[in-house]
Amino acid sequence: MTMVHTLNPTAEPATDTDDVARLVRADGTRVADAELDRWVEDVDHEMLRGLYRDMALVRRIDVEGVALQRQGQLGLWAPCRGQEATQIGTARALRPEDFVFPSYRELGVGFVRGAKPSDVVLAWRGEVHSTYDHRRMRTAPPQIIIGAQTLHAVGYAMGVQRDGADEIAVAYFGDGATSQGDVNEAMVFASSFGAPVVFVCSNNQWAISEPVTVQSRFPIAGRAPGFGVPSMRVDGNDVLACLGAMRWAADHARSGRGPAFLEAVTYRMGPHTTSDDPTRYRSAEEEERWARRDPLERLEALLRHEHAWDEDFASAVAGEADAWAAAVRDATLGAVSREPLTVFDDVYAEPHAGLAAQRDRYAAYLDSFSDEEATR
Repeated sequence: MTMVHTLNPTAEPATDTDDVARLVRADGTRVADAELDRWVEDVDHEMLRGLYRDMALVRRIDVEGVALQRQGQLGLWAPCRGQEATQIGTARALRPEDFVFPSYRELGVGFVRGAKPSDVVLAWRGEVHSTYDHRRMRTAPPQIIIGAQTLHAVGYAMGVQRDGADEIAVAYFGDGATSQGDVNEAMVFASSFGAPVVFVCSNNQWAISEPVTVQSRFPIAGRAPGFGVPSMRVDGNDVLACLGAMRWAADHARSGRGPAFLEAVTYRMGPHTTSDDPTRYRSAEEEERWARRDPLERLEALLRHEHAWDEDFASAVAGEADAWAAAVRDATLGAVSREPLTVFDDVYAEPHAGLAAQRDRYAAYLDSFSDEEATR
């Protein structure tokens, strides 16, 4: 069954937020959705508070990451403010044994998968190759090459298929990545081989400075059925809808029915990275319009409507968020850089002549600086 919630090309569908699957409106009121309701029947107030806690902690960590970069402690940071519901909602729907293939912006997904404070900063500081133990977190290193992780996810899923394992692969990418051949090729392979993989497109409206309306004339979710992949277009600022949508998609893939595709319509409230200036290409009015759809404020409003919010809970979450931010700062400031030559240590499992030659050349390059110092 194809579950695309809009294919109407006349209403600027790439940015429209009315024609999407939704369970919670921007004002926090609950609405019904024929496709999603059955997937969230078990979600009680305790689970909703847990989702809020996750989003609040991720936002606080994100703020700290930006601050650390501005202070010269990190080389770069890719903010995820505004996209917490997409990341937390979908990641909370997965099983521990599932394997995730993220882009560089999925801070919230990494948090759910068990990232430690040091895991979220050391790669951005240039201290380690892949920032965390991918085997422990069942999460591949964040992919910088746009869209490449979709092919990795499909290849892994085809391996799972052949092993007969009860797990799925999940690929996260942005709207800009859908213009890359890798994403389209990944969907061809996934559909042709019925691979147990879920594609999650975080449509945050901007591929750096390129609006999604230029990248996609029609809703991105409408592309997947052309590959034979069922899809859903969901409100990416509604964490409950994202949870339900991912439960549907994961069940579809896990049950042997092949891949599924989610387009989460959300917004990048900050810059593309800390090297970007979004005021050069988007308006304050647009940012204000999306700020009124803030995913944290929406869930808080729902909890207040249902009398499940109190100041003790809010205080506890704020305290935990501050503790996480402090731990991230400590991990950054306390990082000890390795000797430059150790960059070769983890490239291959076994040493070989080519690598040794490269190491020798780099050692000679480093030694040349010592010679210059000696002649001064």
